[in-house]
Amino acid sequence: MVSVTEEDLQNKSKGELIKLAGQLRDRRNELNQKASKRASKRDDLNASTREKVDEAQEHREKRDELNEQVQEHKKKRNELNAEANKLFDRVEDRKSDLELDEGKDLEQLKKEIEELEFKQQTEVLSTEDERELIEKIEAKRDEYTSRKEKLDQSDDLEELVEEAEEVRAEASTHHEKVTELADQAQQHHNKMIEAYREADDIRDDADAMHENFVEAQEAADQHHEDFVRVQKRLRELDKKEEKERKSEKAKEREEAKAEAEEIYQQFKEGETLDTEDLMKLQKTGLL
Repeated sequence: MVSVTEEDLQNKSKGELIKLAGQLRDRRNELNQKASKRASKRDDLNASTREKVDEAQEHREKRDELNEQVQEHKKKRNELNAEANKLFDRVEDRKSDLELDEGKDLEQLKKEIEELEFKQQTEVLSTEDERELIEKIEAKRDEYTSRKEKLDQSDDLEELVEEAEEVRAEASTHHEKVTELADQAQQHHNKMIEAYREADDIRDDADAMHENFVEAQEAADQHHEDFVRVQKRLRELDKKEEKERKSEKAKEREEAKAEAEEIYQQFKEGETLDTEDLMKLQKTGLL
């Protein structure tokens, strides 16, 4: 830091002031160069900040776009699940109408009938026991026949079940898209947050660099003002010296004129003049 006080301006010699002006000029130029570099760095950081903000905005837009798709697939999934639920309710109602959920399936009934017939054929039974066994076999056969007839009437039920399962499968596909798109949206959200954070960090660096720029520029301006003050003082001294030189020359001319007039008077009185005296008279225009 090069500085100058009012006392310096008034008391320092011209040579000292010239040296001081050079120091102020050099320091001013150095500080201006430093300020310029800091301004350039600040501008680069501000540009990087804008890039990060733009990047964050791109992730925001992509996230919002994906979230819209998520909502669309959710809506479709819910609609399909509601439709599937209705179809499965119709399946249950149909089963109830056919009483298919009551009793045993055909294979089980067939197996039980065969076991009873095998017992009838292989075991020695009393008349009473054999009659009871025959009645059981007939009852099972009647149940088998009745249940088979109901199943034969349930062909449309299988189609209904197939339709319900297809709708449920389509709903599951939309649910998978919901999960997939929601994950992608979350990734873009995280990247958006990270980009905004990086933008804030870079902006802080840019603000700090701007403060450094202002500091250097203000110092450069102060040195320039001091340089101008010294230059002004030097001009004042130059004018003072010029005035003093002119005053001295005028004094010398007056003295020379007075001396020449005295020599001229001597010449008029008849005194002999030497070469030097003649030159003095010529110089003053008296000869």
